[in-house]
Amino acid sequence: MDISRRQALLAGAALPLAAAPTFTLADGHSATSMPTHRDFSLGDFKVTTLLVGSRSVENPQNIFGMNVDADTFNEVSAANFLGTDAAQFFFTPTVVNTGSEVILFDTGLNAAGTTKALNAAGYDASDISHVVLTHMHGDHIGGLTDADGGETFAGAAYVTGQVEYDAWAKAENEGFDAKVKPLAEKMSFIKGGDAVRSGITAVEAFGHTPGHMTYMLESGGKQLLLMADAANHYVWSLAYPDWEVKFDMDKAAAAQTRKTLMDMASADRFPLIGYHMPFPGLGYVETRGEGGYRYVPHSYQLI
Repeated sequence: MDISRRQALLAGAALPLAAAPTFTLADGHSATSMPTHRDFSLGDFKVTTLLVGSRSVENPQNIFGMNVDADTFNEVSAANFLGTDAAQFFFTPTVVNTGSEVILFDTGLNAAGTTKALNAAGYDASDISHVVLTHMHGDHIGGLTDADGGETFAGAAYVTGQVEYDAWAKAENEGFDAKVKPLAEKMSFIKGGDAVRSGITAVEAFGHTPGHMTYMLESGGKQLLLMADAANHYVWSLAYPDWEVKFDMDKAAAAQTRKTLMDMASADRFPLIGYHMPFPGLGYVETRGEGGYRYVPHSYQLI
């Protein structure tokens, strides 16, 4: 007797499921079968995203879409297969190996998590020639020093935006004062349009923080934007750029920055890496309707 496809599926569903292997992320949180790094090629550059932590946060509308009503938030979430009880956060520094330099963009929540992910990707802390800070929030500067206050990347030069540094230097922020200020003498300060190294250019993206900076990579005729925290969620921030985000210090400026960057990415069709995008953090953007966008996750284009 023939068994219908539906019957076969139902029979399979009745079987006990094999236990999925659990994986502890670099910062100690548990997840299921998640890697801690992913390599991509961009011309002559090797680009590696590092997953240094991930966590679930309840009540996402306390963070995203703060200026829209609950019905709208729920409708958009449902249309994108997203629950509204919790959001999954990812923390993703990026390594760019130019062939002559190994450049780390942001340092994660803590030194232990970031060095563990680096090691899994085949790098030691001593391999890092430059550390570039996109902005001074704690989950980006946390790995600059270890639990004892020792410098994690002692052999590296440091680069950050002048506007960003100056704003935080006046803020009396404990994290900045402990992690960043002691390294000031080793830092180079840049503005939008300046080159970090050949093929890596700073792009101003103010709003999330006063001097938040993104970075355009260019190699072999290809481009990729490291957008840092310009958009912190692929639906609730990137797709709806006018939706306010709790952590954006200047919400109007952050919204305008999102629109500018997403217009660039959709028009020129270059990929971007977002620090909080679902790992491995790489995707593309296309326009959607009036003033909206759609995030298209990377599949195999840069393998």
